[in-house]
Amino acid sequence: MNKLDLTSYIDTLSACRLFTGIDEQDLPAMLTCLDGNHIHVKKGNPIFVEGDPARFIGIILTGTAQVIREDYYGHRSVMTDLQPGDLFAEAFSCAGLSTVPISVFAMTDSDILLLDCHHLLTSCSNSCDFHNTLIRNLLHEIARKNLALNQKIRYMSEKTTRDKLMAYLSDQAKQNHSDTFTIPFNRQALADYLGVERSAMSAEISKLKKGGIIDTKGSTFRLF
Repeated sequence: MNKLDLTSYIDTLSACRLFTGIDEQDLPAMLTCLDGNHIHVKKGNPIFVEGDPARFIGIILTGTAQVIREDYYGHRSVMTDLQPGDLFAEAFSCAGLSTVPISVFAMTDSDILLLDCHHLLTSCSNSCDFHNTLIRNLLHEIARKNLALNQKIRYMSEKTTRDKLMAYLSDQAKQNHSDTFTIPFNRQALADYLGVERSAMSAEISKLKKGGIIDTKGSTFRLF
């Protein structure tokens, strides 16, 4: 791990929810206090692997990544997609788990900021006043992700592949305030997210198109 050259990533860090309410000019000193480090991860390589120590909170600086959960038989489920500025693994380190129960893979060449959770939650000898702000922001982010997880559970609790798909697409239309929208998944990632087989989902998409219920091209959908 290398000490972070903050100047290259100041805009991304300022937009990160963890740093809401913290002045941009205070970020360098704050990250020094938090002992922030950065790693560069090549496309397809792991950032965290299930079983790694649950010590660090990660922030995507550049690139994209996916949080993956894998069962005993090797079946993968996409928990979430990560974009620049997104936080990950915070719940596991804050909960005091010894290891992380998920894996995080870089989907493109990516730069990652790693923060030691202990430094974030514990005031330093300098009594820096940003710790309370960070803890509040961290709680807000954990709560927001809990709501998103509950939403995913609702999709997966639908009985059929068609119902799972339509529940997700309907919510996307509402969130985008439009009957036409682009989702953040390709077909395989969407199937993984919904917990269904890609072939079964693709068959349902074809049926929905033929029935005039939806139209789609790539990751863009339209509901009728």
